[in-house]
Amino acid sequence: MPTRRGLLAFAFGAAWAGPGAAAAEPAVGEDGLYHEPWFLQSFLDLREDLESAIAGGKRLAIMWELRGCPYCRETHLVNFADAGIATYIRDNFEVLQLNLIGSRKVTDFDRQELPEKDLARKYGIRFTPTFQFFPPTADGIEAKEAMAREVARAPGYLKPAHFLAMFRFVRERAYERGSFRDFLAANG
Repeated sequence: MPTRRGLLAFAFGAAWAGPGAAAAEPAVGEDGLYHEPWFLQSFLDLREDLESAIAGGKRLAIMWELRGCPYCRETHLVNFADAGIATYIRDNFEVLQLNLIGSRKVTDFDRQELPEKDLARKYGIRFTPTFQFFPPTADGIEAKEAMAREVARAPGYLKPAHFLAMFRFVRERAYERGSFRDFLAANG
């Protein structure tokens, strides 16, 4: 039985071809944001997205962007253009792209439906790009306060080495043992 997410991925041609496939260039959408072809195609239900990521052995990250943001552009054209970084992220994360001032309706973990811009305000997102990382389980997430739902956050642009390190920090659950700064110090 096909799932809604599977049908959406098929409809948008979002399925990644796998190892050895040529890296596709990000495209600028009608919203003025760069879009990676491997970003999560979503019905904008965060709980469903988290559960789907978990079922696929991945973690959920939200990338908040804004039209005309030079550091968002840099993230796409430098960080995601690095094959090692892009492969690591694709293999270990589902990345949902949201617009800091967008109006698409998103269903939060607590079932509250909000436009992107109001969801950003709810989570205290003030800079772009900002990455939010969520836990490896959905258990009890809806009962937590909004800011307590994420396990890590990367506000602003990170150079490629630190960018990859942030995704490793989350994937390895290093946030359970210390700060990102501690992780960087210990891992060069």
